Amino acid sequence: MELGLDRRVAFIAGSSRGIGFATAQAFLREGARVVVTGRDSDSLARAAALLGAEATADRVLAVQADLTSESETRRALATALEAFEGIDIVVANVGSGEAQQGWELARNEWERVLDLNLLGGVQLAAAALPHLVARRGNLVMISSIAGVEAIGAPIPYAAAKAALGSAVKSWSRLAGPDGVRVNAVVPGNVLFPGGGWERKLSRKPQFYADYIQSEVPLQRFARPEEIADAVVFLASERASFITGAAMVIDGGQTRSFG
Repeated sequence: MELGLDRRVAFIAGSSRGIGFATAQAFLREGARVVVTGRDSDSLARAAALLGAEATADRVLAVQADLTSESETRRALATALEAFEGIDIVVANVGSGEAQQGWELARNEWERVLDLNLLGGVQLAAAALPHLVARRGNLVMISSIAGVEAIGAPIPYAAAKAALGSAVKSWSRLAGPDGVRVNAVVPGNVLFPGGGWERKLSRKPQFYADYIQSEVPLQRFARPEEIADAVVFLASERASFITGAAMVIDGGQTRSFG
């Protein structure tokens, strides 16, 4: 299927591993140019080297930045704009499900989780949207099924992802008249090296294996590539009338419809 992404520029937050890295690979396969970002210089260098082995050097740009910082976010975008003279797609893969459980949580824990899982993506969107308007581009937010249904996730994390879903719907209405589409990809449980699920499995392997078997109808974890394919589709011309949508990819775990 021709997706119409040849030579488009995709800025992908959190792309040194996991979903972000798989998304960069998927865009490269479709002929796009990619900007990969990460906080850790060593991980980012390894990711850039792997991606560079799959594409010509002029199609991959690595920018070390902490995208929870507003100034770092703007610097990273400016670097991408200078290198590629425009940005067509922004993938906001910002966040972590590592948070405290229960309701008796200190204010600073709420602030930490909201800052990482809501405000990081929000400030990236705010900084990127003017550039996407200039190219009639696409914004794709990576969320979580914790934001659409109560699944026992930490409350601040679930609240942050629910708020992100509301923001996506509002951005889509604001940016639609300028030709910009805004969507969310909403993954379930994604397993990859160095990720949160790998750490959980190392601590309680049988418990979490049983959880996946009982809660996920397909009875397995998602692969990062399965999430990446949805991101690339939503950013493509094949999804040209899709905006304000939340694409749930969870192996059937959520029980609600719509």
